Amino acid sequence: MPARTLGVTALTAAVPVSWATTYLVTTEFLPPGHPLVSGVLRALPAGLVLLAITRKLPRGDWLWRSLVLGTLNIGALFALLFVAAYRLPGGVAATLFAVQPLLVAALAFVALGERPTSRRLGWGLAGVVGVGLIVVRGQVSFDLLGILAGLGAAAVMAAGLVLTKRWGRPDGAGPTTIAAWQLTAGGLVLVPFALAFEGLPPALDARALGGYAWLCVVGALLSYPIWFYGLGRLPVVAVSFLSLLSPAAATLLGWLFLDESLTAWQGAGFALALTAIAAAQLPPKTAVVKTA
Repeated sequence: MPARTLGVTALTAAVPVSWATTYLVTTEFLPPGHPLVSGVLRALPAGLVLLAITRKLPRGDWLWRSLVLGTLNIGALFALLFVAAYRLPGGVAATLFAVQPLLVAALAFVALGERPTSRRLGWGLAGVVGVGLIVVRGQVSFDLLGILAGLGAAAVMAAGLVLTKRWGRPDGAGPTTIAAWQLTAGGLVLVPFALAFEGLPPALDARALGGYAWLCVVGALLSYPIWFYGLGRLPVVAVSFLSLLSPAAATLLGWLFLDESLTAWQGAGFALALTAIAAAQLPPKTAVVKTA
């Protein structure tokens, strides 16, 4: 792998690691019972700040494209993730989301003509097993709505990644501009649902304000421009594998800050997941299939 590609991969990989802090911050700092409001406060202020910095608004086809991408990558994703997190054990939700690379491989073949190789499909399955070993502990309970939400979250993010790659970006619009459009659109999509189902958040203390500030600044304003930068320069399937870092890093954070235990099986899961991520970054040896 060329040094420049390795650098882009490492920078992009830092994003799902930063997203792994979401569970810790949510449980330890934020008021309970307002997941949709939390999604709005994470996305919308960050999008508005980036709009103020870039001073560019979408035009023409990019008005509806930004709405579609913002809904997939931000609005619907946040809502479905929260539903899964509230109705399923965290390990089950994370394992369901780990199927995303397999979904991206299928969608990339249809929309981008990137033929999925048996090697990447195999490592995709290995990644699911590795994440499962990392995060599933103890007795597992199942909830149909939660399972559908978890799979739906993986599906909407996979569709968002592939469409973002297929549509690219208009001339003069860099990754920061794309992030501004999608964060703003996704946050606005969530607003009516948050108000209808949760209402206004309670009075926030300094701890909650700090938590929301972290999610907004680190989890959105800084991370999404980097994520779209990497997506513009790396194969979409390779980028999708980097999301497996999030549940792995979340488990490490739980061990470091919440006194959660780590077992030998989890260690094996870490090794398998990291191997799958690394192997997926190697360029495939198959040609691209041209689509009409």
